[in-house]
Parts: sequence; structure tokens; C-alpha cells
Amino acid sequence: MIRIGIDVGGTNTDAVLLDGDTVAAACKTPTTQGVTGGIRAALAGVLGSARVTPAAVDAVMIGTTHFTNAVVQRRGLSRIAAVRIGLPASASLPPFADWPEDLIPEVCGAVFMLEGGHEVDGRPIVPFDEAGMRDAARRIRDGGFGAASICAIFSPLTGVDEDRAAEILREVCPEIAITRSHTLGRIGLLERENAALLNASLQELARQTTSAMRTAMEEARLAARLFLTQNDGTVMRADVAERFPIFSFASGPTNSMRGAAFLSGLDDAVVADVGGTTTDIGVLRLGFPREANNVVRIGEVRTAFRMPDLLSIGLGGGSLVTVEPLGIGPRSTGYRLTSEARVFGGDSLTCTDLAVARGLLTLGDAAAVGDLSAEWLDRAFARIREMIEVGVDRMKISAAPVPLIAVGGGSFLIPEDIRGVSEVLRVPHREVANAIGAAIAQISGEVDRVFTDMSRADALADAEGMARDNAVIAGAASESVRTVEVEDLPLAYLPGNALRVRVRVVGDIA
Repeated sequence: MIRIGIDVGGTNTDAVLLDGDTVAAACKTPTTQGVTGGIRAALAGVLGSARVTPAAVDAVMIGTTHFTNAVVQRRGLSRIAAVRIGLPASASLPPFADWPEDLIPEVCGAVFMLEGGHEVDGRPIVPFDEAGMRDAARRIRDGGFGAASICAIFSPLTGVDEDRAAEILREVCPEIAITRSHTLGRIGLLERENAALLNASLQELARQTTSAMRTAMEEARLAARLFLTQNDGTVMRADVAERFPIFSFASGPTNSMRGAAFLSGLDDAVVADVGGTTTDIGVLRLGFPREANNVVRIGEVRTAFRMPDLLSIGLGGGSLVTVEPLGIGPRSTGYRLTSEARVFGGDSLTCTDLAVARGLLTLGDAAAVGDLSAEWLDRAFARIREMIEVGVDRMKISAAPVPLIAVGGGSFLIPEDIRGVSEVLRVPHREVANAIGAAIAQISGEVDRVFTDMSRADALADAEGMARDNAVIAGAASESVRTVEVEDLPLAYLPGNALRVRVRVVGDIA
């Protein structure tokens, strides 16, 4: 199987062409202001280097920060209708209650709160207000909203109210894009609802982005299937990504971690992905990123959906450096590194300049950093070592030394000797590990719900079956699906032997 993996970062767009498990070609191009410009250049680079005809390519996998940047930068978002089903239980905290004030007007078009929802044991709080939902649907239609979020209390236990609300809304507004919270979030009303609201606000941007990606592929004469990478190190079809863009929020660092596992052959290790702006530190478990179990903030919005457990520090190849007092990052030149760094004729002192002055890189004009003394460079690299050591220590779960895989275009900043690390591995093709992680990605399926009136064994079996079905629906080959994570938690003081179960499976692309 021939696959192209592309990762669009803040500084560079990286691409690889894999023929089976062999890296046939790789390239790194500057990221362009429009997401597709760098993709076009990356496709041309790998197809030209590998001398492969476009017809031979089976799949293209793309990872992008486009959607999370839209939230962080407050741009490209759609104003949506928010439907909350839970009255009278949830009147005190309406939708958007805990959002940043500057983000609310960008997303909040209208809010409708209706009676309904369920208790944690599955009993209805009150009957669902279908008449109120029909009235809300007419007002949503009259308001001209293109997307809506529907969230009901304890919908991960039973999504019947959200499903019925979606049916009514589609009857009145056939073309509207609908996000039901139980299809993407976990237990926890506000966090799950926030995830649904963000997802709904990004769906139009997702359609535009995937359309632009398809256009770039058509220009390269590629008829291959298009996938987008997800936060958990797997991929989803482009049409699925249009419905669930939030699943791509942290795909960049996740791709690097999956690529590090593939290139090193290690399933359990710490990974440091050094880019142009940040160093992302994460932990591999069974070859996949360890997931965060706590609340994750995206653009200062509290959310709860599958995200890797990552620590980002302001250290990268483009990080700005001050001489006195010594300071490194977090500000960076970003994609302007090749014009603003000293060794490239610019006026900004960056970590890349330090590496050239130290002899770690042969790049640009070394004479431009000849004024940096050996004593000062020792201090600067001691500061870099300290930043990495503190980051690694924060991510480890035990004091035992662990291997560290250094990847990314700025991995030259990782020193050989780090406290708490048994060895530093510098794998081949480490500068494009993110693109390799995208190219090797599999399809995933996940279930996170509460089961009642069932034995533990039956609940686990049902959850695993649901997760497998979700993976197959998403495009996985059924015979290749395997379980990678199982978590169950008895819920005390509830009738019916209530058990919360979370299962994640992965499988090869069908």
C-alpha cells in the first residue's frame, strides 16, 4: 500500500511517501498562510522525489492545526444555535456560561433550553418537550443558522432525547449541520456541551478545508482516498472529519508520537517533538499517546473528549533568544525563521542560531553568530537542558529512567544527557516523524458510556462490540481491529450495578 502523509505545522509542512513500511520520499516546505499552499508544494515534492505516478497512491493522510488555530485566534468560526435538554435541572448554568467573553459573540447565535434529559441511572428527569423543540427548530430556521449543537443531560447513558431532537430539527431544517453531544463527548455536562458547541461552530470551516485539500489532490492528479488525522493517533475519512473537526485539534503532536514509535520500534517511551515554536512532550503506551483523563482547555474553553496528554513548552528552532538577561522563548519567528534568523540574514537571535554557533548545525552564515562567546553558549544550552528536564519530569509517572525519542525539525536542541532519561534516541527521518505518523495511522473506534443492570463481563463485552462497530463504520477492516485500551469504573450509590466503561480499538484501513 502506497500512502502519503502530510502534517501542516505552524512553521513547516512536512510530507512523506511510504511504500509499505519503507520511506520512499520525504520533504519539508514552509507553511503558507493558506493551508493548501503548503500541501500543494508537499505533494509535488514527494511525488517528484519518489518518481511514483499519482495513480499508484492509495491514500493521503493529512494532519493540520487549522481547526484549533481557528478557536485560539477567534477566526473562521460560525455562529450557531445551541439546544440544551435538561430543564428544570440545568437552568442556573446555561450554554456558554463558562466561555471567554471575546469568544461568545463569535459562536453564540441563539440558545434554547428545553425540558428533558435523564438521571445517571437512566430514568427520565421529565418527558422530553417535543413541542418546544419544534418551536425552537422553526426559530433556528428563521434565524438562518447553518449549524446547531444538541446536548442533553446524561446523553452518554442514553442518547434518545438528543436523537429525537435531531430528527425534529432535520424535519424543519433539512440542510442544517447537527452535532449531538453524545457522539463525541464524555460524562460531564458542561465539558461535553462545550465540545459539541465548538464542533458545530467549526463544521463549515471543516467543509471548506477538506474541499481545498481535495482540490490540491486533484491538481496533483491524485484520486486516492483522503483522511484527516485525529487526536488519538488514528485517522478518519474526510467526510467524517467534516462532521467532527474537533477530533483533529491535537493531531500534530500525536502524529509525531506515532511516527516516533514507528521509527524507533518502541511502544513505551517519552517523546519530545521539537518544532519551530514549541516542544511537545508526551508518553507512549502500547505505541499510542497516553490520553488525558482530565479536562482539556481549547482556546480557554473547558472540554472533555479524547485528547493526548501533552506538555508544550516554548522551545523550538525559531524561539527568540535574548542575550542579557538570558531568555529563551516562548515567542518565535514561526514560518519566518528563514528570513528573520541571523544565520539567514535577519536581525533576530533564535535557537537555530545558537545551534549553528555551537556547531550542531551547518546552516546559513555561521559568521553572523560569531560574536556569541563559548561561555554564554554554555549558559544558553544549560537553560535549554533545564527546560527539557523539567518537562520530562512532569510527564513521567515514576522515577525510573525511561528512553526518550527526539523527533522534529528542532530535535538538535535535545542534549544527549538528560536526568531521568536512560538514553536519547535519534531515529532516521526524525525531522518528518509527524508526517510518518500521519501516513501509518489506523482507524479507531471508542465508546464511553454507563451500563446498568449488567454484569461487568457483559458490560465490557458490549462496550468492546460497540467500539469495534464504530471503527468498522469509520473505515477499518473488521478482521484487523484490536483493543488498545479498556477502562471501567463502578459508580457507587447508584442502583443496577452501574458501571462506566471506556473502550478504544484500532484497525487498519479497509
